Amino acid sequence: MIKPLNGIRVLELGQLIAGPFAAKTLADFGADVIKVEPPGKGDPLREWRLVYKGTSAWWHVQSRNKKSITLDLRTEKAREIVFKLVANTDVLIENFKPGTLEKWGIGWDALKEVNPRLVMLRVSGYGQTGPYRDLPGFGVIGEAMGGLRHLTGQPGEVPVRVGVSIGDTLAALHGVIGILMALRTVEQHDGKGQVVDVALYESVFNIMESLLPEYSLLGHVRQPAGSSLPGIAPSNAYLCKDGKYVLIAANGDSIFKRLMSSIGREDMANDPNLQSNVQRVKNVEKIDKVIGDWAAQKELADAIGFLNEHKVPAGRVYDAEDIANDPHYRAREMILDTTLDDGTSFTTPGIVPKLSKTPGGIRTEAPKLGEHTEEILKELGLTTADLVGLREAGVI
Repeated sequence: MIKPLNGIRVLELGQLIAGPFAAKTLADFGADVIKVEPPGKGDPLREWRLVYKGTSAWWHVQSRNKKSITLDLRTEKAREIVFKLVANTDVLIENFKPGTLEKWGIGWDALKEVNPRLVMLRVSGYGQTGPYRDLPGFGVIGEAMGGLRHLTGQPGEVPVRVGVSIGDTLAALHGVIGILMALRTVEQHDGKGQVVDVALYESVFNIMESLLPEYSLLGHVRQPAGSSLPGIAPSNAYLCKDGKYVLIAANGDSIFKRLMSSIGREDMANDPNLQSNVQRVKNVEKIDKVIGDWAAQKELADAIGFLNEHKVPAGRVYDAEDIANDPHYRAREMILDTTLDDGTSFTTPGIVPKLSKTPGGIRTEAPKLGEHTEEILKELGLTTADLVGLREAGVI
């Protein structure tokens, strides 16, 4: 089946999360991704979090559809190989500290001379310019600087981090957007590539909604609000009889009326002081108490069934087991069955977004370290003797 990015070759020089997630997304939709890893241990992600038979479970998601070659990028011989690869590459992805590739002799100025059409995604903590450029930056720092960390958790308590590396992933997705726009510029306009400069903190800041305008126009510094959504009412988590939480988002005017009527509070449904979101926000504590009292008398499943029946947006808090057993995930092909190379069955997240004509898919499992080194380098014209010499020198 034709994939939208068939024919696009990507060279991935990054490691861990942001750069590789961007490459994974492109690979899911048909791009030919060659992942460069240091000889020996490879990408540290191979050993991150929970490990199954020596390899991280995470690795099998992050590196699917990719080929792996090993290169010590600090060496002159590796630099020569990178230039040969770049000559036939559409996109190069890296997420090293700014200046690192320049130090190794494979920065943008050198690469664009080899391939003027090259699109280069550079993901870093603070971007390629500015006073913080040379500071080390990880996702958690970007989440904090971007404003997200300040808003998480309960008021007056230590700000908590989101349980996944959301800053890195947001940077990766912004990087993919930039790559696709840059490729279109190459194809439709001047035929010249460019740098896509993505900063972790900016990727987080870009989703912070009205955080800055509220401060600029009104002097308001938004504060953490736990499970509620400040300025939107009602939208919160309510404790049910069985100790589980039901999430209810009834902030639309007609939905609010429907919810109040269905739980026997016609007085509030028709209260002229609760007909708009602005009015409800002023009375949010009263509204939350009424909904909370109702939820406390229901089992979670009963509460959700009741709310679905009355067309009130509601849900539960899913953990991994809930996701694995949910029929909607299966129906949408968001849980895919696959196998490891030893025949072990496991499930992996599906493809996002869903394209009706040219959908993405999983073509190959995540590669072993350096699995494709010989194949790729021989395509460049290197001989078996060349490979032996490079291996003995520690280049591959």
